[in-house]
This record gives sequence, structure tokens and C-alpha cells, in this order.
Amino acid sequence: MNLEQLFEGVAYQGKLPEAQVSLVTQDSRKVAPGAVFVCSRGRSFDGHAYAQKALEAGACCIVTESPLGLANEVQVENGRKAYAVLCQNFFGRPADRLRIVAVTGTNGKTTVTTLIKQILEQAGYKAGLIGTIHTEIDTMEVPAKFTTPEAWDLAALMARMEKAGCSFVVMEASSQALDQMRLWGLHFEVGVFTNLTQDHLDYHGSFENYFTAKKSLFAQVETMVVNLDDEYGKRLLKEVSVPNVITFSSHDDEADYTARNVEFSASGVRFEMVGRGFIQRVKFPMPGDYSVHNALAAAAAAIALKIEPHTAAKALTNTRGVRGRCEVLYNGEFTILCDFAHTGDAIEKVLSGLAPFAKGRLIVLFGCAGERDAKKRPLMGEAVVKYADFAILTSDNPRKENPYDIIGDVEPVLKRSGKPYLVEVERRTALQKALAMLRPGDVLALCGKGHEDYQAIDGVTIYLDEHRIVRDWLTQHQLTEKR
Repeated sequence: MNLEQLFEGVAYQGKLPEAQVSLVTQDSRKVAPGAVFVCSRGRSFDGHAYAQKALEAGACCIVTESPLGLANEVQVENGRKAYAVLCQNFFGRPADRLRIVAVTGTNGKTTVTTLIKQILEQAGYKAGLIGTIHTEIDTMEVPAKFTTPEAWDLAALMARMEKAGCSFVVMEASSQALDQMRLWGLHFEVGVFTNLTQDHLDYHGSFENYFTAKKSLFAQVETMVVNLDDEYGKRLLKEVSVPNVITFSSHDDEADYTARNVEFSASGVRFEMVGRGFIQRVKFPMPGDYSVHNALAAAAAAIALKIEPHTAAKALTNTRGVRGRCEVLYNGEFTILCDFAHTGDAIEKVLSGLAPFAKGRLIVLFGCAGERDAKKRPLMGEAVVKYADFAILTSDNPRKENPYDIIGDVEPVLKRSGKPYLVEVERRTALQKALAMLRPGDVLALCGKGHEDYQAIDGVTIYLDEHRIVRDWLTQHQLTEKR
């Protein structure tokens, strides 16, 4: 591909040299002969400082936001936006030939995207999935580094999905990715908004900035699917104009799709999905009121993609569930579940759905991430003590932060509650203690790790898979695993 082809649709100033392109990158360390190096300014770096180095490494073109006076340099208004378009161009613009669905919000993105893909598959389509747990190219799994990949990786994945015969791509749209313009220039047939609660304020600085980043997705959306039970969902409806709007609610009949006759249990929910001229009974294998929201969001999105409503709703009953998202690991004389919940609101949603069905004690094991928004740590503790009969405070991913300092931000909340708890900084040991406590009728909720099979501690990643620890413990105690 030559530079004229690469820059199609990109407004620039300057003269493009005659060259064949081997790579488009924002990382000067990756530059090789034939690369196009795109400069942009971030929160802690300025790519312009590495432009000369990239040129010396063999870059055939330098893209800047302000003139540097370098050879083979062109200027654009916004480097991040240009980078996103250039990456799509390099791979032949696969996004133009795929039907793309994006899901954004604080909680529920992974569950909703996975459910949408499963509904599409049950309807006979091949689909790709891009999200937190991993990427799926039809049936092939690819490890994921970010919830929403960088523009180069995203374009490359979409090209592979198209080649594999996928008609659809279902993806999570993180607030950081939206703020960094990784999705710039893409057209989304459907965009889903799940909810908004406190998270990522260490990155965005304020809740308003966080909301603004999420809202920006819908400038690129044809049909918007919105949670009518969320206050920010209602605000979104007032502030965003899109061609088509679909709403869902767990109880409000004003919504396009709602749930009636809801029955909760510790292992799932049953309800009737009611919509425009149809009603379908659903047995969904994930507990909690928020699971009703996730199921409705996925089905509404599928219907927006022209999947027949009864087919979409029936698929929810046949779903395989989602690894690490209110996943039932054992349901017998007691119940063990794991969930990725790592905010106060997420823990609140999980535990409020479990507490009424704990015949014995509700035991909650949780920890808070290091080098992340510390303000949410007490909120997580408050959500735990509101519902738990016994709490176990441990580590999550402390990263390079002292785990005892993290625990110190939460333990005062547990002390004030007067409820019994223990602190065990080593998570594997904490889980073993939690399992040893179980009595008939108890429910054990493992919060925070979800699908993750590792811990990040002091710059080192160590293997820790709670699924395997639980499975080995069940085997040791001769308990048959039940779902």
C-alpha cells in the first residue's frame, strides 16, 4: 500500500513522499523502514518528542499535530483521530463491511456483549467478540490486552474476523478507549448503554468527564439501546440524538422491552420478556436484578439487528452464561459464585441479588485494586457490610501499591459495621479459609477476580485461578460440582 492510498479520507497538510507502507504506529520503538509514525499528545507523554528518533529508524512518513520541520512530515488536526482512520485504511477498511455492535457503561459490558454473540450464533450467524476476557474470532479465542484494543490491533482483528466469515462484531467500548479516539471513524449499527456508576476517576478526573467519554460513542451509532432504569441512561436520551432509540427496563412499562413476573433464585432468574407484540418466558442462569437488565439489553440489541424477537428471547434461556460474571461454581448443600465486581455499585448489585436466597450465611471475599481510584475502596466495603454475614478482606491486584495500605482504606468500614470479618492479605490463603468456613445453606461470593487467572503484585504477574482452587477443593472433599 502506498501513502496516497493510506491517507484516503484523512485531511492533512504537507506533501506525501512516494513510499510503500509497512506499518502504522504511535510507538517509536516499533518503527522500522516503511513505517508511518503518528504523533499525538497524551496525559503523560508527547509523541512529538520521539518523531526524530522514528525518522532515524526508517519511518517513511511522520504525522504531527504541529510542524516540527522534519523530512517527510505532514500535519493533521488530531493525531489520535488520524491514527484510527489510517489503521483501518491499512487493513482495507474491514469495519465498513462488518455489522458492528458496541456496548458501553460501567457494569455489564462483558456479559451483554457475550450474550449478544451467543444470540447471533443461535440465530445462525458467525460473529466476532472483542472484550475484557478475550477476543473471539468466530470460535477461536485470542488473548486480550485491553478491554478495547488500540486502533491498529482493532483493525487487524476486524480484518481477521471478516476473513473468518464473520458478519457481526460485538465489542466493549471502554471510556478510556473512547477518550483516546481508538474507535474514531467507525460506524456502529447498534450501541448499548448499560449504566453508569463511579469507576475510572483516577483516569478521567471527574464523574462528568467519565460520562462525557461514554456519551461520545453515540455520535457514531445508528440505533441506541438504553437502560431506562439508570439515571444516566435517562440523561443520555435527553442529550444525544440518534436515528433510532430502543429502551429497556426491569419494571417500567414505558420501556420498549421490560420484564414481568420476575422470579429470583441463587442460581438464576426467570421472567417474561415483554415487547412490541410479543411475550417470551426466559430462564436465565445468572442471578440478580442486574442480570435481568443484562439479559434485556442483549435481547433488545439483537432485535435491533433484525433478529426475530422470540428467537432472541429464547436464546437467553439457552445461554452458556459468562465466565466470571456471577458464575455459579457449585450449587449443592451450599453455593459458591464468582464475579468480577470491583466497584461498590457492582458489589451492591451482586450481593443484593444473593442475600435473599442465602438459607445460611452470605460470606463475601473481596479486595480492592492497587494503583486505581482509591475513593471507591470504602464504597466497596460499605456494599459488602450491607449484605454480608461474614466478610473476608484480602488482596486483588495490588500492583506496585502496598497491599496493607489498600486494606487500610477499607478495614475501618468493616470495623464500624460490627459484623464479623477477617483480614488475610494472601488471596489464595483467604480463599482456602473461606471454603473451610462453609456450612449447609451458606452462599460464598468471590468478588473481584472473575475471569482473571492471575494476580499483579509488585510488577510481577503470578498464576491464581479461583476456578481451579474451588474445583480442587470440591474434589478433595468429594463434592460433585453442580451448576
